[in-house]
Amino acid sequence: MRSRVHKSIDALPALEWNALGAERNPFLRHEFLAALEHTGCIGRRTGWEPCYFTLEDESGLAAAAPAFIKTHSYGEFVFDFSWAQAYSHHGRRYYPKLTAAVPFTPATGPRLLVRPGADRAALGRRLLADMESFAASHSLSSIHALFLDEPARAACESAGWLMRRDCQFHWTNRSYASFEAYLETFTAEKRKKARRERRRVAEAGIHFETLLGRQLDEALLDRVYEFHRDTFLRHGHEPYLTREFFSEAARTLGDALMVKLAIHERTAVAAAIFFWSENALFGRYWGSAEEYHSLHFETCYHQGIEFCIERGIGRFEPGTQGEHKVSRGFEPTVTWSAHYIANRDFRAAIADFLVREGQSVDAYAEEVQTHVPYRARRPSAGEALPCTADGQVRDQLPRGDGERATPAKKAPT
Repeated sequence: MRSRVHKSIDALPALEWNALGAERNPFLRHEFLAALEHTGCIGRRTGWEPCYFTLEDESGLAAAAPAFIKTHSYGEFVFDFSWAQAYSHHGRRYYPKLTAAVPFTPATGPRLLVRPGADRAALGRRLLADMESFAASHSLSSIHALFLDEPARAACESAGWLMRRDCQFHWTNRSYASFEAYLETFTAEKRKKARRERRRVAEAGIHFETLLGRQLDEALLDRVYEFHRDTFLRHGHEPYLTREFFSEAARTLGDALMVKLAIHERTAVAAAIFFWSENALFGRYWGSAEEYHSLHFETCYHQGIEFCIERGIGRFEPGTQGEHKVSRGFEPTVTWSAHYIANRDFRAAIADFLVREGQSVDAYAEEVQTHVPYRARRPSAGEALPCTADGQVRDQLPRGDGERATPAKKAPT
């Protein structure tokens, strides 16, 4: 088995990469990663230097891990800024570091890609060992594997990496026949509020079009990107993704890219950008030209749920933050990251912090679970959306960057 590190996804055959399981997750597909590279979203200049770890045998790619040498911590959504400050306070360098993740995408999924039929556990251990060796030889302070599916979480934990958890809000399709059938599972009060929310948008004269990648021409992409960029600018910075990225993604990912377009009097007034597979819908970005009551909730959440019901998609992952999602049917779900810290003293201090932080996250998730809108469903946090064996789990950037430092402590209303 030959170990290699590649500085561009273009150095790897797309068919072989996707055959490792990446084709089941839009963010891990060769086409998605290539679009990030080709359009300048990632690269050494941006602080996301590609570093793809691979294992090859006589049949070609046997396993791989997407990773990046980072000179900052932005666009990761698992926050280690305080760790970097502690390193600096003690006269040490925290950056550069190595991050195994999908750039700008807080979506749980495979991080150790393995060819079907191969020894997943053994190849996963080999990839992690290769990363540790690379970090040592390149004087990297640490390795961070973010938003892990269950196989990657188990592999990292077995390797002795520090485990960290956070909480997102996800929706599960329980074979609903229609959106109205879904609302029938709500309490009367929450059902009334959801219907009123949708009615306000309809009464404003707004209807929606669902457009898949091949239906998105350049003029329409210009408009959608304007909405998206304006949301970021309102929060004080440019978006992570370039306008060119969406043109390439629409062309190469095809129908895995989906846009919900809000139309008022034949004019597009808002849009939400999604990616999806047959198993999961991932909400990513949104923006609007005008303010309409409840338009954000309808465009980003109700329309996405309706799309899942219509197509039999099992999960909807709208991303980070958002206690307001709970009253609309999204439930708290624990997400995982793993951290290899080279320095023994810092590792011990971070391990102690993660124990205390994890207890806070668990308590928060349990509390929020008591506020879900369903009539007779108050399961423990985490039951709502368990990781699946094939790694199809979790995502979105909400309004703007959406990065936050700690879970909110108040209960949703």
